[in-house]
Amino acid sequence: MTAGGAADEAVAAADAAARAGHVRVRQLADLADLEAVQHLYEKVWRPDGKTPPVTTELLRALTKAGSYVGGAFDGDELVGACVGFFAPPADEALHSHIAGVAPELRGRNVGYALKLHQRAWALQRQVAEISWTFDPLVRRNAYFNLGKLAAAPTEYLPNFYGRMNDGINGADDTDRLLVTWRLTAPETVAACAGRRAVPVTAGAVTGLSLSPQGRPAPGTLEGPTVLVAVPGDIEKLRATDPACAAAWRAALRDVLGGLLADGARITGFDRTGWYVVERVPA
Repeated sequence: MTAGGAADEAVAAADAAARAGHVRVRQLADLADLEAVQHLYEKVWRPDGKTPPVTTELLRALTKAGSYVGGAFDGDELVGACVGFFAPPADEALHSHIAGVAPELRGRNVGYALKLHQRAWALQRQVAEISWTFDPLVRRNAYFNLGKLAAAPTEYLPNFYGRMNDGINGADDTDRLLVTWRLTAPETVAACAGRRAVPVTAGAVTGLSLSPQGRPAPGTLEGPTVLVAVPGDIEKLRATDPACAAAWRAALRDVLGGLLADGARITGFDRTGWYVVERVPA
């Protein structure tokens, strides 16, 4: 597919996603829109007052420098936003730093529409890939990034941001999984058209599972394919049982982080709550 053809396909997919989510998605640059992004992110992350997720001034600088700030609107209300900046090599890659959707609109695929808009914007500028990080303990985000978008995990990053002390991360370490979204890869094109691959789990061993009490239960890594579980709602667990949440952080860092450090590859995320990991033969 030519560069122009890839961009046209991406624009069509983004438009379809916005229609399905009943939102309008557009690039943002006006000061009032950028202030609305800051307020939306504060609503989503609920910072402690010292460290807002992003400031209007930073957004203003990013847009002036030609980076990406996109917003999704339900009528006249901003309900989702996504921010990215260029990464080396210059003009060939974009790092998507932060994206968030108003809590009351979860389940309407607003985040999906935002990411497809960002992909179309990037392809129109000959950008080949977008990278970003997410908390590997958050089940819905793992499925969104790996299942719905077909992004490829590339690195486990322990305590990447340090303590954030907001309403989502609490006092937990901020381990992150870095993913790369190759914008014209066949799996990406298929995912943006709504065709999602189902990871193969037949014959897999269980490297980490949930105990009957909801705690992490280490298993075995002795198999070519390993399943690694995450809890159903880590954000709720951080509020109700911080010790259990911390145990999950340590266990996932040890098992999933260890597998990636040894050269294994995450091939997908099963919607029931499992990372599917393929080990490299000895």
